[in-house]
Amino acid sequence: MKRRKFLKSIGGSLTVSSLLISSANSATQKNQYKWKMVTSWPKNFPGLGVGAENLANLINKLSNNRIKVKVFGANELIPPLEVFDFVSNGGAELGHSGAYYWKGKSAACQFFSSVPFGMNSQEMNAWLYYGGGIELWEKLYNRFNLIPRPAGNTGVQMGGWFNKQINSVNDLKGLKMRIPGLGGEVLSRAGGVPVTLAGSEIFTALQTGVIDATEWVGPYNDRAFGLHKAAKYYYYPGWHEPGPTIECIINKKAYNLLPEDLQLIVDVACKAANIDMLSDYTAKNNLALQFLKSKKIEILKFPDEVLLKLKNLSKEILVEISKSDAITQEVYNSYSKFSSAVSPWTKISDKAYLDIR
Repeated sequence: MKRRKFLKSIGGSLTVSSLLISSANSATQKNQYKWKMVTSWPKNFPGLGVGAENLANLINKLSNNRIKVKVFGANELIPPLEVFDFVSNGGAELGHSGAYYWKGKSAACQFFSSVPFGMNSQEMNAWLYYGGGIELWEKLYNRFNLIPRPAGNTGVQMGGWFNKQINSVNDLKGLKMRIPGLGGEVLSRAGGVPVTLAGSEIFTALQTGVIDATEWVGPYNDRAFGLHKAAKYYYYPGWHEPGPTIECIINKKAYNLLPEDLQLIVDVACKAANIDMLSDYTAKNNLALQFLKSKKIEILKFPDEVLLKLKNLSKEILVEISKSDAITQEVYNSYSKFSSAVSPWTKISDKAYLDIR
């Protein structure tokens, strides 16, 4: 009799446990968030496209699929330069792109991507995470129903591919070059003609002479696009993009619907993706550079005269655009102050070490 009562009590407990587990599973299913991510990069493109996929996978796994992100490459759902508006309007919950593409929304956007002759990737991360940069970025994007997060960095880029040598400042005059953001403004002031093109359009434009030159990223990505087949002169350094940050933009309404733990998962995943992409580029750029050298292209340094001219023009332009509106002035002041403060340490640490290595 006691045994039967004991087994019956166990059966009852198991039934209750089963109901609780079933209820928990139902709640999990009920609270699953199916998100879309649109990007400005070709699907699975080395570095940038893979970085978007890695971020999506991190969010999926860390949330135990409570958030399920599906990635759409450039032109799969929308054109590459419509990411900002699409996410802002709720067409997708996430976007993966570069903030300098949105200078038409606000001149301040460009500071959160890369500034000519500005901070490198390590300094950019320091400003964003510990210098008030992200808070200002959030303030800027708030009006667009967006939350921004750093989600990658390529490190210092190359100066670009050219179909003629650049021996003096005069060689920049009339030069049609694919170069977005502040770099394009500087080229324009030097007499060149900046052109904004999505990555997928660059090779054909360069090969057919629609443009005379292009910057893209660096050896890792440039090899993937086959740019060495369309131009023979490869210049350095990447004065225009010394520390380009890749952004993940999140639809604010969608983010606010998440419970706090899932919001934290999205934030942490972005931070992890940011570090991972920079490591990926650092590892892969050298391998790609060796390949490009084997193709007998000419790898050249910009003349000092050209770099000095571009640097002076950059300073002028930054001061001018800082006066665009109050938020741009605030961002410019924060960026400039942090850059000046961090520069002495960079000089006696990283630069001093690299000079003697």
